[in-house]
Amino acid sequence: MTQLSRRELLRSAVLAGIALPALSACATPAGTGGGASQSAPAAGATSAANPLGFAEDKPLEIWIFDGGFGDAYAKDIHEALIKAKHPKLEIKHNATKEVAKTLQPRFAGGNPPEFINNSGANAMDFGALVQDGQLADLTPLFDAPSWEDPAVKVRDTIDPVAIELGSYDGTPYVLNYANTVWGIWYSKKLFDAEGWQPPKTWDEFLKLCETIKKSGKAAPFTYAGKHPYYIYETILTLAAKIGGKDVLKNIDNLEDGAWKAEPVKKAAAAFAELGAKYLLQGTAGLDHIQTQTAHNKGQVAMLPCGSWLENEQKDTTPADFGYAMFPLPDFTSSDALPYGALHAQPGEEYVVPSKSGNPRAGMEYMRAMLSKEGAGKFMELVSTLTIVKGAGEGRTLKPGLKSSSDALTAAGDNTVWFLFRKWYAELHDEVAAASGQLMNGKLTVDQWADRAQKKADSIKNDSSVKKFSR
Repeated sequence: MTQLSRRELLRSAVLAGIALPALSACATPAGTGGGASQSAPAAGATSAANPLGFAEDKPLEIWIFDGGFGDAYAKDIHEALIKAKHPKLEIKHNATKEVAKTLQPRFAGGNPPEFINNSGANAMDFGALVQDGQLADLTPLFDAPSWEDPAVKVRDTIDPVAIELGSYDGTPYVLNYANTVWGIWYSKKLFDAEGWQPPKTWDEFLKLCETIKKSGKAAPFTYAGKHPYYIYETILTLAAKIGGKDVLKNIDNLEDGAWKAEPVKKAAAAFAELGAKYLLQGTAGLDHIQTQTAHNKGQVAMLPCGSWLENEQKDTTPADFGYAMFPLPDFTSSDALPYGALHAQPGEEYVVPSKSGNPRAGMEYMRAMLSKEGAGKFMELVSTLTIVKGAGEGRTLKPGLKSSSDALTAAGDNTVWFLFRKWYAELHDEVAAASGQLMNGKLTVDQWADRAQKKADSIKNDSSVKKFSR
């Protein structure tokens, strides 16, 4: 048995416990892993039609995780695209709900497939794969000409965050394809009927909450009280808007005093005020489905959530509800990030095994995925954003998906994210619990910050905990 299969089979169950339940998959931490040194798979003869130099006379074996997205997008969209451009290429399509169980033996035997959607609860350990030199360096893909425009590199057509989050020690090994956008969600039908406008400043936001409260039409605001991650996500996004991207980087990197930084405390205070004045009654006892259902019924006007919301609620949302979202308003005119900055984080991972028979064909398949056509059709089919810039242009998107797509486009490079939730489950749990108490008035802002910092410090000083950085 090889080192890889031994490590994979003995992989700690803790990894499954830190997966993000609300996301399709977890983003891969940058700057981690053993970093086995290897070069990208060698290219064959290259041409304008085949810039990656893959072997067209060798098969391309594809394995897709048969989860929430299913595998129709691969068969009907991406495989059709690459087949149209390379008709001689033989494609072997496969789908599985258990990626590791199915494909670990292939890696151990030295004959992995060319392309894998490594996702789901039974995904293989990326760190182990990287450390053992099993994944191809995707730099040639990102430096290759894009599918539609040979004058533009692939890397210039996608969200750069995706490359960073798929890198280990600066080398990209994982393609994070889907993109989740967070914001404040509302019903366009309700807002239009009442003459309410999405706020662009914090003062406007508070005035809107007061107007909604006085109207008696609905409670102004709610969040998933049983899952306070939803509110600490929003607090941290506002903190980054106030103080800049390094606010969240310092938190991820367990920097001293990161949770006590002024932008973090200002953001916490702002939401503590919201919790004291404008929450839907009983919010603390509601889960995400209950708050979203209350939203659908018009009992509450606004809630923070990710762009999966519309699809998750599709069976219970009124047809004319009109899902829409807005980014967090400007806190003051001196915010470090401009209006429109938001939390967006790529996920849903795809890899090219380096020791397959035709790894460059796996990269060519990724190049097709990263075309505007491939990404746009994927968006329409599974109602999820991708990392490809402008992929939603000209597409028939559901209202909420279009709203979040427009917001992501408007944000440009002003997107923020954090990774401690995946890296340190105990810190996530502590911050979530403390944030719920903050919103319920059971903790002051200083107590909230102290509690989060204490847990971060204990993790930092615990030599048994693997540390990550970005």
